[in-house]
Amino acid sequence: MTETLLVTGASGQLGRAVIRHLLDAQKVAPASIIATTRDPENLADLAALGVTVRAADFNDPASLEKAFAGADRVLIISTGDLDLKTGRRLKQHEAAVAAAKKAGVSHLLYTSMPNPEPVSPVLFANDHYGTEQAIKASGIAYTIFRNGWYQENLFMALPHAIASGQWYSSAGDGRIAHGARDDMAAAIAAGLASDATESKTYTLTGPQAYTTAEIAALVGEVTGKPLTIVPVSDEALTEGVKAAGVPEDFARIIVSFDANTRAGRIALVTDAIETLSGRKPQTLKQFLEANKAALAG
Repeated sequence: MTETLLVTGASGQLGRAVIRHLLDAQKVAPASIIATTRDPENLADLAALGVTVRAADFNDPASLEKAFAGADRVLIISTGDLDLKTGRRLKQHEAAVAAAKKAGVSHLLYTSMPNPEPVSPVLFANDHYGTEQAIKASGIAYTIFRNGWYQENLFMALPHAIASGQWYSSAGDGRIAHGARDDMAAAIAAGLASDATESKTYTLTGPQAYTTAEIAALVGEVTGKPLTIVPVSDEALTEGVKAAGVPEDFARIIVSFDANTRAGRIALVTDAIETLSGRKPQTLKQFLEANKAALAG
């Protein structure tokens, strides 16, 4: 491996995990890795290992072009800048793709979401779909990782639901194959470190898809606390989430996840994590058991 690999958003949870897997599982030399972030001081520990750390701000295209200089394979981790009114995140991603092209990057990798096409109920899906289109239009060879929902996302809903014994949901009988963030990071690192040159799209998921009711049953089994699903409409759920203190735009995003699940658009199960990383993905039950204390308070 003589190629230089670059990871954006390297101070985030996914970025840090990808770099850890590059160093450990993929045995990539630190000198062959570039980690970018808005604040390089946050990556002092990686710099101490010999990883090149560069400043990159997705709102400053010039900084991206400078950061990408000399990189062969670039992983763009989607930013967390959700803004339903301005489309800011898509503009950030498009700037990163343009910077990669100017820098002569040979392979672009990107973290997307399953089924991001314009019919998706997920309110930020177009950020991902638009980025995928920009990558394809760039002419650069690509690997798109369509990351399924993280098991860790359940921390947003489950502690409160377990405490009350009731889980309000508009997901119906839709299924989700939650996957572990670290499993996805391992798969992404393997794809980044590979010498694959063809363009491919992978959907990364957990090993089994469950309905909300089946997740609740698993939670009860693991924690010993019964959890009842309370079916509600999208509108009622939105009002309930807002009443819990969540701003309206973010409440609408949360509810759009349930609508997406109900529509069957997140039920896919693939073996991409194991195919890419060579490791068996963590099951939902293993996640619940490992985090029982945190979930059940």
